[in-house]
Amino acid sequence: MVIRSAVITLVAATLVVSAGCSRTQRTVAGAGIGGVSGALIGDAVAGTGGAVVGGVGGAVAGGAIGRNY
Repeated sequence: MVIRSAVITLVAATLVVSAGCSRTQRTVAGAGIGGVSGALIGDAVAGTGGAVVGGVGGAVAGGAIGRNY
């Protein structure tokens, strides 16, 4: 349930942030949102190591999604 809520929050935040922004701004915002979301989910699932992996993975994915959205 926590992961589902986090994904919905991430998608909603990305849509709000991306309106009227340049590609660079969307990339940075996506990386920030993805990194924080990934770290929170990773920490909940696997502790500190999961937070690091989730944060990095989330930032990469969020940046790519923000750039191409």
